Amino acid sequence: MIAQTISKGLAGALRNVGIGMGLIALALSFGAPEAQAAPKAKLWERWQAHDTTATARIDHGEWNRLLSVYLKAGEDGLNRVDYAAVTAPDRAALDAYVSGLAATPISTHNRAEQFAYWVNLYNALTVKVILDHYPVESIRDIDISPGLFANGPWGAKLLTIEGEEVSLDDIEHRILRPIWNDPRIHYAVNCAAIGCPNLMPVALTGENTEKNLNEAARAFINHPRGVRFDGDDLVVSKIFTWFEEDFGGNEAAVIQHLQRYAEPELRARLSGLTDIDDYEYDWSLNDA
Repeated sequence: MIAQTISKGLAGALRNVGIGMGLIALALSFGAPEAQAAPKAKLWERWQAHDTTATARIDHGEWNRLLSVYLKAGEDGLNRVDYAAVTAPDRAALDAYVSGLAATPISTHNRAEQFAYWVNLYNALTVKVILDHYPVESIRDIDISPGLFANGPWGAKLLTIEGEEVSLDDIEHRILRPIWNDPRIHYAVNCAAIGCPNLMPVALTGENTEKNLNEAARAFINHPRGVRFDGDDLVVSKIFTWFEEDFGGNEAAVIQHLQRYAEPELRARLSGLTDIDDYEYDWSLNDA
């Protein structure tokens, strides 16, 4: 009787192990980065604070300098970073710039300065993460986010700002997207991938943001990795399905958004369309 009970218990335990392994395999199968790539915009209310009367400006000169040295514009329309060429002094300069932003009391600034601050911080921090783990083939290979099935660095708490631990996901999905509610944010933040909109060649400021957001939107939408036709089939970046809610909530609204920034020839081809045939994305590192 005892032996029978032990045998049944062992069989049950093995069966549970088998179920567990099956669930893990299933999660690995369906938990690919593309399936997890679009966290919902969920406001972190603590960062709503701002001062509409504030006139202080944040200095992004060091980020501008680093971009001018290491960002390479290719004839194919892609901006790539020469990670391998970054010198030790310039890595220290980047670290100091990021640390300086983290030490800035950003809640006391106006909204325009805050937007530029968060975008520049996101982009500089992404470059820093790549350099800290270089060489890598893709940012997704930097598995420092918490969670068994997490992928990439986006969930890792990388900085402390005004006493709060902050991750790249926090900046994009809990601060920028829900506070500013502007789809052009997706053309401003750069995830160090070939399929991503270009890393902008200049730092955003409170004064140049609108101009640079529009230029970034036009550059991406009029490039084949953003929008292209394969015969009669409309193929667009997966950004437009991952964040479809930010672009109007359905494919017809996405196409209307694309038309807003498309050059005349592309705009004409998009006219009258309401469906998208396919989506694509290249996660290869934007390495020069």
